[in-house]
Amino acid sequence: MFALNSTSKAKQNPSSQLTPSQNKKQQTISSFFTPKPSQTPKLSQTPKPSQTPKSSQTPKPAPAAKPSSSPPLTPSVRSNTVDNRGDSGAEEDDDVLPIRPTASRRKRTVEAAQGGDGEGIPPPKRVRSTAITAAEEDDTDNTPRKFLGQTSAANINVGKQPKPPSQRTSKYIFSSSPVFQIENEDEEDEDAETQKRREKLHEKFVKKLGRPDSFAELRRKNKIIPEEEAQGEEGAEDEDAEADEPQVKPTKGKKGVATKKTASKLTPMEKQYLEIKRKHLDTLIVMEVGYKFRFFGEDARIAAKELGIVCIPGKFRYDEHFSEAHLDRFASASFPVHRLQVHVKRLVQANHKVGVVRQIETAALKAAGDNRNAPFVRKLTNLYTKGTYVDDVEGLETPGAGGARAQSTGYLLCITESNAKGWGTDEKVHVGIVAVQPATGDIIYDDFEDGFMRSDIETRLLHIAPCEFLIVGELSKATDKLIEHLSASKTNVFGDRARVERVEKPKTMAAQAYSHISNFYADKMKSGSSSDSDNKGALLDKVHQLSEHVTICLSAMITHLTEYGLEHVFDLTKYFQPFSARSYMLLNGNTLSSLEIYSNQTDYTEKGSLFWTMDRTRTRFGRRLLRKWVGRPLLDKDKLEERIAAVEELKEGEHTIPVDKLTYLLSHIKTDLEKVLIRIYYKKCTRPELLAALQTLQKIANEYSSVKTPADSGFKSCLLGEAIASLPKITEDVNAFLDQISTQAAKDDDKYSFFREEYETDDITEHKLGIAAVEHDLNEHRNVAAEKLKKKKVEYVTVGGIEYLIEVKNSEIRNVPASWAKISGTKAVSRFHTPEVVKMIRERDQHKESLAAACDVAYTSLLTNISAKYQAFRDCVHSLATLDTLLSLAALASQPGYVKPTFTSDIQISITGGRHPMVEQLLLDTYVPNNLHLAQDKTRALLITGPNMGGKSSYVRSGALIAIMGQIGSYVPAEEARLGMLDAVYTRMGAFDNMLKGESTFMVELSETSDILKSATPRSLVILDELGRGTSTFDGVAIAEAVLDYVIRDLKALTLFITHYQHLARMAQRFQKQELRNVHMRFEERDGGKEVVFLYEVEEGMSHRSYGLNVARLAKVPEGVMGVAEVKSKELEEKMRACRVANLSRMVRGFVEGENGDRGEELERLVEGIEQL
Repeated sequence: MFALNSTSKAKQNPSSQLTPSQNKKQQTISSFFTPKPSQTPKLSQTPKPSQTPKSSQTPKPAPAAKPSSSPPLTPSVRSNTVDNRGDSGAEEDDDVLPIRPTASRRKRTVEAAQGGDGEGIPPPKRVRSTAITAAEEDDTDNTPRKFLGQTSAANINVGKQPKPPSQRTSKYIFSSSPVFQIENEDEEDEDAETQKRREKLHEKFVKKLGRPDSFAELRRKNKIIPEEEAQGEEGAEDEDAEADEPQVKPTKGKKGVATKKTASKLTPMEKQYLEIKRKHLDTLIVMEVGYKFRFFGEDARIAAKELGIVCIPGKFRYDEHFSEAHLDRFASASFPVHRLQVHVKRLVQANHKVGVVRQIETAALKAAGDNRNAPFVRKLTNLYTKGTYVDDVEGLETPGAGGARAQSTGYLLCITESNAKGWGTDEKVHVGIVAVQPATGDIIYDDFEDGFMRSDIETRLLHIAPCEFLIVGELSKATDKLIEHLSASKTNVFGDRARVERVEKPKTMAAQAYSHISNFYADKMKSGSSSDSDNKGALLDKVHQLSEHVTICLSAMITHLTEYGLEHVFDLTKYFQPFSARSYMLLNGNTLSSLEIYSNQTDYTEKGSLFWTMDRTRTRFGRRLLRKWVGRPLLDKDKLEERIAAVEELKEGEHTIPVDKLTYLLSHIKTDLEKVLIRIYYKKCTRPELLAALQTLQKIANEYSSVKTPADSGFKSCLLGEAIASLPKITEDVNAFLDQISTQAAKDDDKYSFFREEYETDDITEHKLGIAAVEHDLNEHRNVAAEKLKKKKVEYVTVGGIEYLIEVKNSEIRNVPASWAKISGTKAVSRFHTPEVVKMIRERDQHKESLAAACDVAYTSLLTNISAKYQAFRDCVHSLATLDTLLSLAALASQPGYVKPTFTSDIQISITGGRHPMVEQLLLDTYVPNNLHLAQDKTRALLITGPNMGGKSSYVRSGALIAIMGQIGSYVPAEEARLGMLDAVYTRMGAFDNMLKGESTFMVELSETSDILKSATPRSLVILDELGRGTSTFDGVAIAEAVLDYVIRDLKALTLFITHYQHLARMAQRFQKQELRNVHMRFEERDGGKEVVFLYEVEEGMSHRSYGLNVARLAKVPEGVMGVAEVKSKELEEKMRACRVANLSRMVRGFVEGENGDRGEELERLVEGIEQL
C-alpha cells in the first residue's frame, strides 16, 4: 500500500515531469550515499506531525492497493480509486511511457498539474465521495463539464483567484452536492473501461516498482516540489490522490517554500567534496575554497568542537535523511589558509585522521585553459595522523612542555599474531611487530612468542611507546585488551591516547606480503643508481631473511604509509634494527614502570623519572638518542668502558677549549636536523628550513675542517675522536648545495628568486623573460594610451591591488575611448584599463603561474639531489647526537656525590653510600645513603624487613637504578660502586588488579612472579616486594618462602626480597654460606611504641614488628578506630603467644616421654620454637 501511495505522491514533483535524461543530471546527496533499502519503506509509512489526523487514521486503504482483485465497489469509492489510478498513470506516462490516446480531457488535467497545481491536504476518506471536484470528473468522463468555476480554478494557474472549497472543508457544506449524482452516473457508464485501465496501471506499477532501489528513487523525487505550489495553488485531483498516503507534506503558503528548500541541487564543489569524502569516511576532510579551508557536515561539528571555531548550522549527515529534510546546505566551519598547519596539528593531536584537499589549479592558468567554466580541480594532497605527521619540523611536540608531557615517541607500531605452534588456544601466541618513526626514519622489528600474561608484548610497547597502532588481522582477547588498556586513557604510560587502526589479514597474507616486499625493493633497485645496487641487493637479502610475521607487518606498514606518501622511509635500512638485540640489557614493562625509567607513577609525566634526571641534552636529536640509551643499557663491557671513558674525559676537561667549543656549537643548534633531513627525504621541507639546516651543517663542518683523523680531534677517547672526525666529511656536499641558493630569498621563502641566476633551470629563465617582455610591452603601451588621451605622457597607477590603471581627470573624460573599461573612480578622477592592458595582464599572470610551477619543480629536484646524500648527512647528525648525549652524561657526572663505577666480569653489585637518583633531586632534605653488597659466590639475596614507610622500597630501587645507570655509561650517585654486567633487572612491586583481563590483585602478583622465574638467569637482578600479601597469611607465607628458596638455590640470581612475614627470617639458617642475609630498616620507638621515628638506615637482623598502627596514625585514621585497633592488636599478640607456649609445652612433653623415634629432629624443632618466643 505504501508503495502505491509513494507513486501517486511522486507525480507532484517536477522531476517526474522531466525527461529521463534531465532526471539523470539532477544529482542529489543520496546518489552518493544510497540509503539502506530496509529504511526506505519505514520512511514512507511514518506520518509527519503536519498531517491531518484523520487521514492518517483512515483504515480503508485496501481498495486502492489491489484494484485487480478487489470486489465490486460502490460508485463513489470506485470513482475515487479510478481517479487515483488515473493520476498515477498520467504521471507514469509522462515519465516512462507514451501518452495514452484515451480520455483526452485527462491530458489537460496532467498539463494543469505540470503547470503547478499544488498537492493538497488529504481529507478523511468517508467524505471523499461527497466532495468530488471537476478535475476528477475530467478523469472519469468525457461529457461537458457542469461546474465552470471549478474547472477554471483547476486548469488556469492563477494564485490570486478565490479557491473552491477544499476537501478538508467541504464536509461542513450544508447542501447535498449534485456532483455526487452526476459522478455516479458517469461511473456506471464507464465501469468496464475503468476496470481495464486499472489493471493496466497496476501492471505498470508493479513493473516500475520491481527494482530494489525504486523506493529510494521515489523518495528522492519526492523531495522536489514545483515552485508554483509555494504560491498555495492546490489542484483538486491531487488532493484525492494524496488521500491514501500516510505521509503528507502540506505545501500551502510559507510551508511550501520551506519544503522547496530541500530540493536544492548539489553544487559542483559539494559533488567534489562528497566524492572525496566517500573514499575517506574515517577522515576529517578540510577543503581549500578560495582563501579559506572549510569543513562540511559532521566534520564541521567535530572541527568546531576541537578547534574552538564557529560551526554554521546545516546538514551534518552525508546521506539524505528525513531528519534533515528541512535543511538545504551542509553545516560548515572554516579558517584562513595560513592557519592550516596550526589547526591540523591540533586535530591530529586529538587523535583524528585529517585529509587536506587543495585546489591544484590556479586562477590565471584555468582562465586560459579548456575547463574555464568548470569548478576548480581539487585533490586530496595530504593525509595526517599522529604517527605520520612530518609536515612541521616541530612535529607534535608542544614547545616548552618538556616536563609536563610524557614521552610518546612518534612511533607507528604494526602488530600481528597467531597461535603458537601446537597451541589451539590463544594462551601462547606468536607475535610479529614492526615499529617505524617516520619523523626520523628509525625502524624496529621483532618476532617472538609470548605467554598468557603478554608480558613480552607489554615490554616492547612500553619501550617503543607508540602513538599509533596498526593491527593486522584479529588479535587474541588478551593482546587486544592489553593494547586497549595501554592506548585508551589519556593518562596512560604513553602520555596520551594512542590511535588504533585495523586492517584485514587474508589467509594468503604471508605469500602476498613476501611478493609485495620483493616487488617494492626490486623497484627501488631498478630506480637507484648502479653504485647503490650492491647496498640495495644486501638490503633485499636482509628483508628476505625476516620471519613470516615480521614480513606481514612490513608489507602492511608499506601499504599503510604509501597512503601518506611516506613509504620511502623503508629505503633507509641502515636504521632497520631488531628490538631484542643481544647487546642490550632487558628492562621489561614492569621494570620500566616500577623503577620509573621514562615516566613517574604518580601522574605519568616525565618529571621524576630516571630519564628526566639524566637529561642534560641541548638538541632534540640528542635527547632522542639519550632516551634510547636509557632504555637499552649495554652488556658489552668494552663498549661500556669506551663510553664511560668519553664521559670522564668530557667531565675532566670541563673548561678546556675542545669541550667549550663543542658545547658552544651544540648550544647554537636550534634546528632539529634529524627531522629536517627526513623531511627533505620526503620532499616536504620548506625553503627557510632547508637553508637553516644546510647552514648549521656547514658551520659545524667548517669548525672541524682541519680534523682529518680521530687523532686530530683533540680528544683521547676514540668514541669522541670518531664522532668529531665524521663531521667535516660533508663539507663539500653542503657547500655545493648552498652555492645554488640565494640566502635572502630562502629566508623570505621567495620561490621565484630562490636559486641564484646561474643555477636557474631553462623553464624558470624562459618564464622570467616572458614576464619581462610583457612588462616591457605594458610600458611601451603608455605612449599609445597618451596619444588617445591627447596627452604627452601617461603613468600607470596601482589602487587596491589592481595594477596598470590609467587615471583620467573627470574633466577630460570625453577623450576616453568607449573600449576602455572603467575599473574605479572618485569625484575628481576615473581609472581605466585598456583592452590591450587587460590582455597583457592576463598573459603576465599566466607566465607568473607557470613560473611558480617551474620553481617548485626545480626545488623538488634539489631536494632529490640532497636526498641522495641522506646517509652521509644522517651519519653526521648521529655523531652530533652522540656528542650531545655524552656531554649530557658528563654534566650529570659533575653533580656533587656522583662517582665513576668500576665494572667487573663477576656477577656482583657492591655499592657504598648509594642514593636514589630521582628522590634526592626532588627531596628538600638530604637523602640517607645506604650500602648494598651482593655477589653470586657470597651473599646473593637480602631479606629486608622493617616498619611500614621505613624506606624498604626506596632502598631496593636505588640499588637497581644505580646498576642500570652504570650500564648506560653514566656516573652514579654513590661513594663507591663496583658493578658486574647484569643481563636484566626484574621487579615485582606494588599491588594492583587488572580488571580488563579479569585478573585479581593476587593473580597479577603471581603471574608476574611466574614470568620472572621463567626468564631470570644467574646474571639477573630480581626484586620481589611483599610477595604473597594478596591471600591468606598461611598461603602467602608458603608461596613467598618457596619462591625465595627457588630463586636462591636454583636460579642463583641476585635477589632483594621485601616482606612483612617475620616467619621467613629463619630461612637464613638454611644456607650455610650465608647466601641469604636478613637486614632491616632502622627505627626508634618512643612513647611506649605509640610513636616510631624512621631512621632510613639498613642494619643487620630483622624487624619483629611492622608498626602498621603508626602508619594508620600518620594517615589520620580517627582516634576511635585507632583505640579499638590497638586493643585488638594486643589481644591477638597475647593469644598468639599463648598458642606458641602451649605448642611448646606439648613438644617438651612429647620429647620427655619419647613418643616419636627421631629425637634429633624433635630437639631441633624445640629449639626453633624457643627462639621464636
